[in-house]
Amino acid sequence: MPVMVLAIVVAVVDQGIKNYVQAHMTLGMSIPVINGVFHITYILNPGAAFGLLEYQTKLFVAVAVIMLAALVYFYCHIAAGHWLLRFGAGLLAGGATGNVIDRVTTGYVVDFLDFRIWPVFNSADIAIVTGVGCLVYIMLFLPEMLPESPGRPEKEG
Repeated sequence: MPVMVLAIVVAVVDQGIKNYVQAHMTLGMSIPVINGVFHITYILNPGAAFGLLEYQTKLFVAVAVIMLAALVYFYCHIAAGHWLLRFGAGLLAGGATGNVIDRVTTGYVVDFLDFRIWPVFNSADIAIVTGVGCLVYIMLFLPEMLPESPGRPEKEG
C-alpha cells in the first residue's frame, strides 16, 4: 500500500472513531469494556503524551507539518522494496494528521482508550507509536534500508 494511501486511511479511520465517540458519549463518560482493566473514556487532551505541554497547539501543529513535509521530501528516496520503512512512515504520517485535525478544529485531541494503568490515548497515538517503532527498528537493526541523503556520506565498499 502506498505511504500516502496508508496515511489517509489511518487519519480517516482515526477521525471516524473520534467522531463516533463524541457523538455517542458525553465528556468524561467512561464505559467499561473489561471492568477495571479497559474502558472507553471520552476526554479532551490539550497537550501531548501524558498531557505534557498543555495548550501548545501552534507548536504541535508546526511539528506535525514539518514532519509531514520531511516525509514528502524523503518519499522519493525510499526504495519500493523497503516496505517496513514505508509502512512506518505511513502510520506516523496518518496518526500525526489525525491528531492535527483535532488540534486545528478544537485545540484539543480526543482521547478515549483507557487501560487504567496508562493515560488515556487514541487510535492516532497507536499509529504514531507503531510508526516510530518501525523507524527506530530500521535505524538500529537495518540501517541499510535508510534512504541516502545529500549530507550522508557514501558507504564504503
